[in-house]
Amino acid sequence: MPVPQPAAAHPILVDHFLEDATEVDVDCISDGETVVIGAIMEHIEEAGIHSGDSSCVIPPFSLSEKVKAEITDATKKMARALDVRGLMNVQFAVQNETVYVLEVNPRASRTAPFVSKAIGVALPKLAAKIMVGKTLRELGFTQEIVPPHFSVKEAVFPFIRFPGIDIVLGPEMKSTGEVMGIDANLGLAFAKAQMAAQPALPKGGNIFISVSDAEKKKVAAIAQGFVELGFTVFATSGTAAALKAANVPSTKLFKLNEGRPNALDMVKNGELAMIVNTPSGKVAREDEIKIRSTATANRIPVFTTLRGARAALEGIRALREHGLSVKTLQEWHEG
Repeated sequence: MPVPQPAAAHPILVDHFLEDATEVDVDCISDGETVVIGAIMEHIEEAGIHSGDSSCVIPPFSLSEKVKAEITDATKKMARALDVRGLMNVQFAVQNETVYVLEVNPRASRTAPFVSKAIGVALPKLAAKIMVGKTLRELGFTQEIVPPHFSVKEAVFPFIRFPGIDIVLGPEMKSTGEVMGIDANLGLAFAKAQMAAQPALPKGGNIFISVSDAEKKKVAAIAQGFVELGFTVFATSGTAAALKAANVPSTKLFKLNEGRPNALDMVKNGELAMIVNTPSGKVAREDEIKIRSTATANRIPVFTTLRGARAALEGIRALREHGLSVKTLQEWHEG
């Protein structure tokens, strides 16, 4: 008979997905003794999308002081434990005020240039000096800088060069570049980032909304916001019913296999200014992919997460209320 083995000899890995969690990136710099947070970056999209594809904001816009303090403390402890001399990046997830560590990279991250421009300090240059023996105290950088303005990083995607490809984001990185927008108003910073990434946010027109069953209740407030801004909302039957139940006016469209008029017709006719379309399941339906890819080819903004749609709503509202102004990086960091 085989000899029974102790349980520890056969470990079992149990995976657990965090629903409705916020992902957070942190860049810090360390000289082995002193650790300074470069920036805490809150992602706009939910956790589960590759950090290189997510929009993110400096400083964080919805995290509690308790969560930010816990993230800061954990980052500094890990940097000291790993004896980091230079830059380190940590990825966290926050769910219901509980902080989870996803990944620790004791090296420079792709976010280092973004953080440097957001706070006005060239972190990679400081890191290089630390690696040849300098200390943060000698370099005069010992305190975290929390800027009074918002900086938004947005990913740039090559989808327009690949007709028919689904633009829904996931754990695999798809972006080929990054841009950023800066403003004292978070909505305007997001709008500027969208202008740079293209296509820019519309200021009015028709908007098509079709979301998964799990998100039908959540989308009502976002749709109402667009209605208040003067947009005309079109939706497929399920989403239209959910909006009607919430007293949000909308015009029902057929699904592609039900007849016409449908969203694809409106895309091809240039009648839609924006689309909010979240995946209906793990495997996207063929008509969803067709609508999203055709809209992208026609340079219509498409948002596939509700957090992204909400950010777009706030960006459009800020554009209409405050207008657009531009300042140089040097002007943002004067004084």
